[in-house]
Amino acid sequence: MEHVIQLHIEKLPEGMYLATSDDVQGLVAQGRTIQETVEIARDVAKKLIEARTGGDLPPLPPANEVLDYQLIIAT
Repeated sequence: MEHVIQLHIEKLPEGMYLATSDDVQGLVAQGRTIQETVEIARDVAKKLIEARTGGDLPPLPPANEVLDYQLIIAT
């Protein structure tokens, strides 16, 4: 099953990037680039979502067929 979660990514003063999510409690990921941070966040989110299925927390809703995607273009 696929899930869509919203990530909040900020650049830290040290130059690293930090990702958190209000959708998945406990998700914190840090990387040297945005791409690396997103990849780490995906792995962390997957593990946290899998852990949810065995606990008392309600499961996340499945992904919809339509979603908004923010595309960043560097020029």
